[in-house]
Amino acid sequence: MTKVLMGAGAIAMSAMAMNAQAADGKALYTEKNCHTCHGADGKTPIMPLYPKLAGQNKDYMVAQMKDIKSGARSNGMSMAMKAMVANVSDEEFEAIAAYLAGVQ
Repeated sequence: MTKVLMGAGAIAMSAMAMNAQAADGKALYTEKNCHTCHGADGKTPIMPLYPKLAGQNKDYMVAQMKDIKSGARSNGMSMAMKAMVANVSDEEFEAIAAYLAGVQ
């Protein structure tokens, strides 16, 4: 019984951490100017060739942002993104992606 309660507590703590990370991600999304191209909600990019980010897979978004920052991805509009992600840390990528993944 104690193990079950401990497991439930760990799950609850994990969910609270994810919610806090997503809240930070929402603030970072604006602070890092992501909204200027991808829209305030991540669903309304200013140009049709910019991707809609809301609801995308978190790990996919993190990988794309890291690849753009490192130069591993250099196709499409990634050159425009390179300057935008230059000063974003891996932890911030994680938080922004967690927020966007949860936007419906």
